[in-house]
Amino acid sequence: MARAGLTAERVTVAGAELADEIGLDQVTMSRVARRLGVKDPSLYTHVRGLEDLRGRIALLAADEKTIRIAEATAGLSGKDALAAFANAWRAYAHAHPGRYTATQTPIRIDPALAADAPGPRRAVELTYGMLRGYGLAEPDLTDAVRLLRSTFHGFVALEAGGGFAHERSPQDSWLRALDALHILLEHWPTTGEGERS
Repeated sequence: MARAGLTAERVTVAGAELADEIGLDQVTMSRVARRLGVKDPSLYTHVRGLEDLRGRIALLAADEKTIRIAEATAGLSGKDALAAFANAWRAYAHAHPGRYTATQTPIRIDPALAADAPGPRRAVELTYGMLRGYGLAEPDLTDAVRLLRSTFHGFVALEAGGGFAHERSPQDSWLRALDALHILLEHWPTTGEGERS
C-alpha cells in the first residue's frame, strides 16, 4: 500500500532536491526512499524506476528554468533580453546544479509525460522569440539557438567544475561573452543554405 500523501510529484521533488545536494548521478531510488521515510517499493507505485525519476526531474527543472527565464525577459528585447535570458539560465544552473544537469543530459522520458510538460516547449518558444528580435529566420534561428546553448552551457559547466582558475573574474568574462554574442547576433552572416560549405 502506498504511503498516504506520497505522490509522483513529491517523489520527483525529493529526487530533485537530492540531485542538487549530491549530484544527479548519485541519486538512487533507495536514497529517495530514505529521504521520504518510506521503503523502496513504495516509490514504484508513483514512478517506474530510476530512469523515469530522472526524466521527471528533467521535466521539473525545464519548467522551473523556463519560468525564471520568462519572468526575467518579459517586456525586453535585443541585448537586454539576451542578457536577462543568459543571466537567468546561469543563475538557475548555480542554484540547482543537479536539476540543471538533468536538463542537459540525454534521458529517456516517457512520451506521455513529455507531451504534457510545458517547460521544454516554452523554452523553445522563448529562445526562438528572443532571436527573432535580431531578425533571424530559419535555418539561422536553429544555428543561433545551438550557439547560445553551447555558450551558456559550456560556460556554466566550466565554472561549476572550477575551470576558470584565473585572476580575472568569471563574471567579467561572462559579461564580455554576452557583449560578443549580442554583436554576433546583430551581424549574423545570413547566407543561403545552399551556399554554405
